[in-house]
Amino acid sequence: MPAAPHPEAIATTTATGTPVALASRRPVVPAERLVAEMVPPPRFAGVSFGSYLPDPTQPSQSDAVTVLAEFAAAMNAPPAPRRGWFRKAAAHAAAPAGVYLDGGYGVGKTHLLASLWHAAPGPKAFGTFVELTNLVGALGFQQAVRTLSGHQLLCIDEFELDDPGDTVLVSTLLSRLVEAGVKLAATSNTLPQKLGEGRFAAADFLREIQGLSAHFRPVRIDGQDYRHRGLPAAPPPYADAEVAERAADTPGAALDDFGDLLDHLSVVHPSRYGALLDDVHAVFLRGVRPVEDQSTALRLVVLADRMYDRELPITASGIPFDQVFSAEMLRGGYRKKYLRAISRLVALARDSAR
Repeated sequence: MPAAPHPEAIATTTATGTPVALASRRPVVPAERLVAEMVPPPRFAGVSFGSYLPDPTQPSQSDAVTVLAEFAAAMNAPPAPRRGWFRKAAAHAAAPAGVYLDGGYGVGKTHLLASLWHAAPGPKAFGTFVELTNLVGALGFQQAVRTLSGHQLLCIDEFELDDPGDTVLVSTLLSRLVEAGVKLAATSNTLPQKLGEGRFAAADFLREIQGLSAHFRPVRIDGQDYRHRGLPAAPPPYADAEVAERAADTPGAALDDFGDLLDHLSVVHPSRYGALLDDVHAVFLRGVRPVEDQSTALRLVVLADRMYDRELPITASGIPFDQVFSAEMLRGGYRKKYLRAISRLVALARDSAR
């Protein structure tokens, strides 16, 4: 389901045969929109614990559903009657302020996080780690604290530990929110080569958010990447001419040369990449090629996330998406982001062939 249009959305395809170019757009996103859009992305707008299908060979998936359902039930339960200050304080201390979902790519962590958000009472907020840092940048730290302190729950998808500055910023923000009584839930990815080594990502997470570690219950989720489990490989890249022809025949299409789009992303703030896709129903890219530098690669990761959130099929020429990031990048400090982006881009390329 494509994202709902916004009042400030930029005009897109006016008719079949006239696709727009994302590289021609310069969206303006007010801070109010950043706050209003802190909800699960369209892909997860209607999910629930019941719609999550655990892999029967991975009991940790069913266990995670149970833990999160109980967490939501506790939030929805009426407050216990007061029986003295000490009993109330003890009960409050016993209840964890947050849960942390730790697992590999495509095991359904975002589905479960969104299910928790849907099951919890409001007001509540849902966003990726990047979106949360963008919100703090747009509102300022103190205003962000005031805005989110009135919420019952804050869900943070794809918690990133690769930038010390951002990690400390968000850790400080979460500490203030816990003091205000906000419940927290977060996810992050375990690298494939680290699976089987215990709570690797969870240990990193709890160490980095030092003061908050006691408030989080780590929940391990094992399994294969559902985006590719038992599915055919993504289609091979198309010819340039075929990409253009398909774009011309698709309402709501955006058609770009890959290099031009990458250049354009450097002059658009990542917080606006979602708005860049307003009213777009499908993305067409000519000349996909290896990304040469880290900054460009990281911007592509954010765009891939926003396209995946909106379930936008991608039809592309050039090289396959699993060859976009170099071997050196996939061994470096941002490898978790790049592997997630590959998984999502390949899934969207597969969608284009349906």
